[in-house]
Amino acid sequence: MDGPEGNAGQPGPAERSHRSSVSSVGARAADVLVYLADDTVVPLAVENLPSLSAHELHRAVREVLQLPDIALDAFALWLVSPLLEVQLKPKHQPYKVGRQWPELLLRFTDAPDDDVAMDEPSLQFRRNVFFPKRRELQIHDAEVLRLLYEEAKGNVLTARYPCDVEDCEVLGALVCRVQLGPYQPGQPAACTLREKLDSFLPAHLCKRGHGFFAAFRGRSAKSGTGEQGLLNAYRQVKEAVGSSDSGQEATLGSHYRAYLLKCHELPFYGCAFFHGEIDKPAQGFLHRGGRKSVTVAISLEGVHVIDSREKHVLLGLSFQELSWDHTSPEEEEPVLWLEFDGDSEGVPVNKLLRIYSKQAELMSGLIEYCIELNLASEPAAPQESTSVPRSAAGPSPPPTQRPKLRRQGSVVCSRIQHLSTIDYVEDGRGIKRVKPKRTTSFFSRQLSTSQGSYTVVQPTDSPEQG
Repeated sequence: MDGPEGNAGQPGPAERSHRSSVSSVGARAADVLVYLADDTVVPLAVENLPSLSAHELHRAVREVLQLPDIALDAFALWLVSPLLEVQLKPKHQPYKVGRQWPELLLRFTDAPDDDVAMDEPSLQFRRNVFFPKRRELQIHDAEVLRLLYEEAKGNVLTARYPCDVEDCEVLGALVCRVQLGPYQPGQPAACTLREKLDSFLPAHLCKRGHGFFAAFRGRSAKSGTGEQGLLNAYRQVKEAVGSSDSGQEATLGSHYRAYLLKCHELPFYGCAFFHGEIDKPAQGFLHRGGRKSVTVAISLEGVHVIDSREKHVLLGLSFQELSWDHTSPEEEEPVLWLEFDGDSEGVPVNKLLRIYSKQAELMSGLIEYCIELNLASEPAAPQESTSVPRSAAGPSPPPTQRPKLRRQGSVVCSRIQHLSTIDYVEDGRGIKRVKPKRTTSFFSRQLSTSQGSYTVVQPTDSPEQG
């Protein structure tokens, strides 16, 4: 894909179904099926499909759904299959990109040849990765809110958005309100919830354990989770003031908004997702490591590395806190490198995280483009110093203090101790892997801003080689 908006990523479980978006092809009319987040289909009869742009198809979808102008920025067309997902630029021609799908799979995935031959993407109308959350707060149209709600709900239920139990219950209660109406004391709500529990909570909270070891499996063992926790949260869902006088659509719109506002607390809301692997920390007498499968989530706000199996964050960085680069050596795996501040035995060091992925180039391009968009949307600083090299710009300001996390064991907290990183310094002769000290960056690619919290300091004495 040309350009950074052609984001390729890792599809979620909800996109695993095999479906096609084109029923006939040719210069004459063709039926195009565009899928919404709730799996409903918008059929479009279009002329000359091979030359039709994503912008033209986007406009056709908006007209059919009668969406306001804000939908032009809030949503994008995506090509999605079980193996890959791509956000299209307005200028892209979906039909032609679809014809190139096997080449994209070979370039950006490790899928076997048989899977590549059988894979076919569907055209989906989904949230635009580059749509800021602050603009989402300005939306009042109930149908736009509903589409955003349905997509967010799917990501929560499939654990693509890892959530703490408490947050899952609050979000699930809002889904109960939307699907079942206001909570009514005396009604058999518990039975209804039990029958449809996986419609309200992620699968790992719906499992009922059996046997002695059940209490030690997963996060569902925590007291108050599952049916009872959801029921308690459902009771506490508040109705909007004057909702009895407003229409059904406006009332549901307030609950869609409440759901989205809660999701805004998740640092990876609205991200593009990519698949990769990282090295496991060496363990045992023989220092055996291996690799761990991760999901890399990238948005306008930063980068998060998520453990694909455990469904919790391993590393979360804003763009001010990192430098990055990608390498694609011949006959070796492509790598995305993330560099950030850390400490070893209480002493500051620079840390390098290596993410193996055939999508490293795409991730690097998306990081760069997100930074460009952020800089373009910010007011100009009083003194322009972005062109001055960091080493010549004088001492960096002290890092800004992060607010304390609500829950120290939250799934959205970084778990740097679970990462295998490279710690390094420079002693004037070369960069070496060493014990704690800190030095300048390996990479020139970083967000240049005097307000950043990624600090650069020279060691005061010679580093101790590790």
